[in-house]
Amino acid sequence: MKKKILVIDDELTMTTLLEFFLSNKYEVKAVNSGKAAESWLENNLPDLIISDIQMDDMDGFSLLQNIRLRGYTKHTPVIMLSGKAESKERIKSYKLGAQDYLIKPFNPEELDEVVKKNLYPIHYANAW
Repeated sequence: MKKKILVIDDELTMTTLLEFFLSNKYEVKAVNSGKAAESWLENNLPDLIISDIQMDDMDGFSLLQNIRLRGYTKHTPVIMLSGKAESKERIKSYKLGAQDYLIKPFNPEELDEVVKKNLYPIHYANAW
């Protein structure tokens, strides 16, 4: 059974790219807002969440805080996406409980490695 990834970004281009890169290996659900993500999470539990930070209805930081406060998503790995390379956004993401932070535009190979690292943390490296 494929692992399930929830992708949240208000840019259709970005959700389409993420679905394209990830859907061969994973079941991908894409939504275009933080509120839509919260609604979807009411009845679904993903193995990984990838969220943009800058969104109109609810920014990624608020969404991340809400994800961490929910009992059943409290330990779900979250990767934050941002067009900003500033370390203060990355640090804030980590303080709020994100496992990783990718800067847009990202390298698809890096995305693949970060996703694998978060979905299979113990078995990630075969040849250590």
